[in-house]
Amino acid sequence: MRFMDLGVILAYLLAVTWFGARFRGSQKSLKDYFLGGRNAPWWAISLSIVSAETSTLTIVGTPALAFAGNMAFLQVVMGYLVARIVISVVFLPQYFKGQMYTAYELMQRRFGSRIRKLTATIFLITRALAEGVRVFAISIVISIILGTGETASIILIVCLTLFYTFEGGMTAVIWTDVVQMGMYVAGALLSFFIILHKIPGGWSHVVDVAQAQGKFAVFDFSFAPTAAFFARPYTFLAGALGGCFLTTASHGTDQLIVQRLLSARTQNQSRAALLSSWVVVFFQFGLFLLIGVLLAVYYQDAHVAPPHPLDRLYPKFIWDNLPIGVAGLVMAAILAAAMANLSAALNSLASTTVMDFYRPLVAAETPASNVRFLRLARWATVAWGGLLVVIGLVASHWGSVLESGLSIASVTLGILLGVFLLGVLTRRVGERAAIAGVLAGLCAILYVKLSTHIAFTWWVLIGSTVTFAAGYAVSFLIREPTAWTTN
Repeated sequence: MRFMDLGVILAYLLAVTWFGARFRGSQKSLKDYFLGGRNAPWWAISLSIVSAETSTLTIVGTPALAFAGNMAFLQVVMGYLVARIVISVVFLPQYFKGQMYTAYELMQRRFGSRIRKLTATIFLITRALAEGVRVFAISIVISIILGTGETASIILIVCLTLFYTFEGGMTAVIWTDVVQMGMYVAGALLSFFIILHKIPGGWSHVVDVAQAQGKFAVFDFSFAPTAAFFARPYTFLAGALGGCFLTTASHGTDQLIVQRLLSARTQNQSRAALLSSWVVVFFQFGLFLLIGVLLAVYYQDAHVAPPHPLDRLYPKFIWDNLPIGVAGLVMAAILAAAMANLSAALNSLASTTVMDFYRPLVAAETPASNVRFLRLARWATVAWGGLLVVIGLVASHWGSVLESGLSIASVTLGILLGVFLLGVLTRRVGERAAIAGVLAGLCAILYVKLSTHIAFTWWVLIGSTVTFAAGYAVSFLIREPTAWTTN
């Protein structure tokens, strides 16, 4: 046991838990608990968006992609920028019309209560499953550090994160995200230079070896209308379109990110937070892909077999090869990303549960009911924490953590995006037509997932297109009043 490293990690975990719990005193209402009182500056929200978007999946999964292949994943990240522009133009103006707590309140304004509950349910299921993969990714890191099994590792990190999320709400989420994002980026930079120092010949040797093997390749402009082409996830067309549609869905309709956008003081600050976050995201993915390239050269030169599965590659190298104290610091940084994302997921799951399902049942709000809402919000956070532990244990059998997380989200995010686009871009589509679109999109994406080899990067595009087209077509067959129009 390396007590200095363990001491660094323990000190960090206790410090960030204490820091987040200090925000309990500012939690007086649901607006405070779920939107941080709308007092956070745009740059803090921007960094919080990055923390929610990248998480442990990025840290343990992205180096493995470059180790086994190249840097083609950056094509997906380029689509993220286009998506942010679309969200800024199409969705943000609608979200800032009135006081909203969740993305799905917009669906009630546009269609009615049934669509609100349907879209909220889709979010809850998707986010819980995707977050379960992230929780399992946390256990990979902790098991390397402590040699513990999956169950103990998952319970440890969930309980610590749950404590400060329970106490401090969205304010704690945003400000701990800022601290933890700085922590894991610094840890990644530190590990990059340490790995580089361990490679004889330094950067010039890395360039020679990596270029010869095509490790620095980013773009793949090949195209052929064949089944084999659509089975490849990282061509330019699949990556850019997939990244664009995935991020438009996740950042425009998924409460995990929308909750942060709604926490901004104004629409302009929300837009600034969203657009600026892409710069940091691009830097992060580039950094972790380069770490994967360095590790590929290092293992090749050392003639050492990499660990299996490859998701253990980066954290295991850190723990086994970095100096004592430094290894603990970098591992603490990886756990920082895990806790940042987990706290955000817990708060967004709780907000949707309370605001979209329980609150509409209360006829009128009173000071007593507001207190009850706040208490319920905290205990909903606890309940979701327990469920994520269970899902995390099951997720150990789902393959690569990065691609598993993205593919789970891609199954339903296209459906959400399709129905949201029906809401903000059309006038004639009513609630029943929108529900028909959702069912058609679900059937289409299940067929694609279960019966074809089409890569997950195409799924959101397919799901959203079918949902939108089917809903719009049915609106010509079913004439019904709409709850609200885009005028």
